[in-house]
Parts: sequence; C-alpha cells; structure tokens
Amino acid sequence: MKMPSSISLRLAIGLIVGASIASVDNFAFGGEASPIVIVGMLFLFAALSGLIWRARAALPLAIAWICLPMAHVLKHLLHLPDTLHPNTYASILKLGAFTLLVAAIGLGLGIASRRLFAGHRTDNI
Repeated sequence: MKMPSSISLRLAIGLIVGASIASVDNFAFGGEASPIVIVGMLFLFAALSGLIWRARAALPLAIAWICLPMAHVLKHLLHLPDTLHPNTYASILKLGAFTLLVAAIGLGLGIASRRLFAGHRTDNI
C-alpha cells in the first residue's frame, strides 16, 4: 500500500480544515456564527501549521483560507441567503483580504514561535 506523500497529506489537511471553518461560518447556529470564532479558527490553524511545518505550511493554509471567500462567492452566484451583509462582491473581497491578513499573521507567529522554542545553535563555541 502506497503511503500519501507529505504534500498530499498537507493539502488534504488544508482542505478538510478549510471546509470545516467554512461550514461553521455558514451552517452553525442557524447560519449565525460570530465572526471572531471564524477568525480565531483560521488564526489557530495558521499558527499551528506554521509551528509544525514552518514555511511549508503556506500551501495548506492557502487552501484552507480560500475556502472562506469561495463559500460566499458560491452562495452569491447561486442567489442563496448568506450571513455576509451586504452580500456583494466588494464585501466578499474585503472578507478575503482580511482573512488572508489573519492567516499570514498567524503563519508568521507560528514560524517565529518554532524558532523561539528551538533556540539557536552556536557551532562556533
């Protein structure tokens, strides 16, 4: 039996986490989840993935991040009710930019935390 490669495993994790966050955003509590919960979930995944995978976490994080704005784009295209108000492309773009910033900050903090916890090697001494 062939084992999944590291990149395919990270992509699958990113897709599962992204779909989970988007589903909480769209379906939890009758469609009304606090935005801070969604932002917190994305930030936590970004920080933990940066802590575990360092810069290799960028790809699964991008997959997880894109699930949030894409869920709103699909709902807008299908004329389905949405929790995003106003439900316009401009507000979806702002949501995408804000969540991208949150994901980038979380990733950076995760990578910095890994470096902080690992310490610096000094081979000269």
